[in-house]
Amino acid sequence: MTIQALIFDCDGTLTDSMYAHYVAWRDTLSVYNMELDEQRFYSYSGTPSRRVIPMLAEEQGIVLDFERVTLAKEEYFLNSIHLLRPIEPVVQIARENRGKMQLAVASGGVRRVVLRQLEQINLFDWFETIVTAEDTERHKPDPDVFLEAARRLDVPPQACRVYEDGDPGIEAARRAGMECVDVRKMRTK
Repeated sequence: MTIQALIFDCDGTLTDSMYAHYVAWRDTLSVYNMELDEQRFYSYSGTPSRRVIPMLAEEQGIVLDFERVTLAKEEYFLNSIHLLRPIEPVVQIARENRGKMQLAVASGGVRRVVLRQLEQINLFDWFETIVTAEDTERHKPDPDVFLEAARRLDVPPQACRVYEDGDPGIEAARRAGMECVDVRKMRTK
């Protein structure tokens, strides 16, 4: 089937933000004497923090008020959002296809953070829809976020191409029946 829509993850795909998220979580969690391994954190790319952080806290025997901790982490992150940069090879694909086919963002991030990132890299108005963690009950590697984007675009899943940087997101695209491009292969760093 001909590709009719492109669906982009945000963190690590459109924006070079993963290290900033890691640092914000690390600094926030250090107040609770919780350790956060950087490589393990990256291995959960695309999985909402509300699933990952409580699991890691439980492993370390730490009890957290997740909602309060999340708000603190988001503030750390948003205070440094001016440092974010677009991932140019991926943004170029969106730029070349803007107005030629439908574009969407499907992220495991929370809406206010995703929207601020897209504003920071001047892409906010490029997408017909933006699906975030609040929009689906199940998250990557489940396909729901991508299927919801396709539904909103009124495009069959098999006519969508996903751009992703994390294994859970790539698995979610596969489960959705969508073609997927692993953008980690496109990075120049």
